[in-house]
Amino acid sequence: MTSTDPARDEVASKATDEVASKATDEVAATDAAAAATPAMARRFYPQLEGMRAIAAIGVLTTHVAFQTRAVEIPVIGPVLGRLDLAVALFFSLSGFLLWRGWVDAAHRGEGHPSIPRYLRHRVVRIWPAYLVVVVLVLLLLPEAQGADLEVWLANLTLTQVFVPLTLTAGLTQMWSLSVEVTFYALLPVIGLALLRLRGRRVSVRIPVLMALGVLSLGWAWVGTSLPVADGVETKNWVFGHLPWFIAGLILAEIAGVLDTPGATRGRALDLAIRISANRWLMFGLLAVAYGLACTRLAGPTGLGDVTNTEFATKMVLGGLCGYALLAPLVCNPGPFRFLTSRVMLALGRWSYGIFIWHVAILAVVFPLFGIVPFNGDTVLVWVLTLGLTIGISAASYAFIEEPARNWLRNREARRRRRTAAEAPASPASSVAASSVDGAAQVDKKTSQQVISTATSAGN
Repeated sequence: MTSTDPARDEVASKATDEVASKATDEVAATDAAAAATPAMARRFYPQLEGMRAIAAIGVLTTHVAFQTRAVEIPVIGPVLGRLDLAVALFFSLSGFLLWRGWVDAAHRGEGHPSIPRYLRHRVVRIWPAYLVVVVLVLLLLPEAQGADLEVWLANLTLTQVFVPLTLTAGLTQMWSLSVEVTFYALLPVIGLALLRLRGRRVSVRIPVLMALGVLSLGWAWVGTSLPVADGVETKNWVFGHLPWFIAGLILAEIAGVLDTPGATRGRALDLAIRISANRWLMFGLLAVAYGLACTRLAGPTGLGDVTNTEFATKMVLGGLCGYALLAPLVCNPGPFRFLTSRVMLALGRWSYGIFIWHVAILAVVFPLFGIVPFNGDTVLVWVLTLGLTIGISAASYAFIEEPARNWLRNREARRRRRTAAEAPASPASSVAASSVDGAAQVDKKTSQQVISTATSAGN
């Protein structure tokens, strides 16, 4: 699905970039230097890159299964159809990665991440490659050609979930990216609302987030009562999917406790950490939650009407699946050899491209290879779609995504150097400048580590 992402630039550079941005924004240079240390100490989780790859391939697989009617096969069909819960994994990953800066600030008891900087990075991470996909699909894919202005604007602005009948061929999966982008806007609001819960009050943050998740389960009933235009599905708005994001936010709070020396742990939190770190317990939770999600309790695994109760149940089970998959990767020291292999790191790096390109490529695979849609050949279609998608996604990353992110990083680095040069010469400003340079060096080293690994895997 999404990056988040989700969010993959958060793994490579977000942690230390926020230090440099904060050093620029703060009036007192000594405050900037102090803020640099905790952020630079934030852990990097390469195993989450591999998990992101699994999520992307899961979304691709469920779409192939649907368009080859594999979802109608007894037993295995519902399992393949319910791989749409890979979206829950993507949302949880985004929640975890994007919330960590707010958690660090809460444990320090001061400030919060730069919101303008955060929004800039989200826009540059999502839109460049996405715009290329939208333009090419609407211009070249026969099933999508002839789209009117409303369809163009809704897809270019990622507002499809708010505008009726604008999800079009080759881009139908983008509803979840629209939800994710809305979450990007909502996350600072949640962060500011919890700003007082820091320092000694930090332990209250997890119960508050859990309460917010429970409260959001009622959105299905609220949404269906709203006077919206025909064709708008309010269940696809971010408020209904908050439990999936909040699973990642809660895990980020737990990671903050683990990463903060001397952080207070109550008995309940200590037990939660031990359970979260236990791979077998989390696997059991995943198996039960996913198994239940494959039943009618969570609604149909293909097309069909979903009741409010079924939707709320799916949100709970999806949140549990996302947490169960991610928690051992964060709370357990590992090793995670498969997820951190060079191949999985590369696929994780290209996962956003896999998500945004695969539906259009799937639409092309059928006529290109003379395969009849909805007529079987699941394995063949899956292999062809995955192979072509990986190749195009690698190119998308190399020629669009990474250059755009490098442009923003270089722009911010020049701004930091200019600000440091214009600052009055004093011991305090010298400390701040060295902190900024140190942050940039750590950022470059961390990013280069992942880039090198991914490049090696792709060669």
